[in-house]
Amino acid sequence: MIQSCTNKESIKNWPVDDRPREKLLKNGEKSLSDAELLAIILRTGVQGHSALDIARAVINKFGTFRELSQAQACDWTNFKGLGQAKIAQIRAAIEIGRRFFEGRINTRKIRIEKAKDVASLLSPRMRDLKKEAFRVLYLDAKNRLINMVLSHLV
Repeated sequence: MIQSCTNKESIKNWPVDDRPREKLLKNGEKSLSDAELLAIILRTGVQGHSALDIARAVINKFGTFRELSQAQACDWTNFKGLGQAKIAQIRAAIEIGRRFFEGRINTRKIRIEKAKDVASLLSPRMRDLKKEAFRVLYLDAKNRLINMVLSHLV
């Protein structure tokens, strides 16, 4: 399933400018491809396959980080070099990103005037759920958000 780079050497032996971690530190995270970012999370490869080779295979299978975040346990089979520890690292990184995105809501600034306001607020938080969820928005008399809670998962 994994196709190796033409360079069979360990990433440590690559030119410094080609190494994902060093590239990130020198040029910033936006300069890296999805596979290079994932390779940094994976840290190491296996005999004959660098972390970047494994990361490319994962990205080729799933396409995007959003699709990767939806992967089931059975979807992770056939990746040489991806054991439970590395899968846990990937899933933890995705969850950190999700939690960062959701962040803390500054309720004083959110005002609900129409259904589109609710959709804008909830869509990013609910679009990747595998189960139906019910959220309750508590508003004050001026339609400002006081609190938002998850009521039920069905």
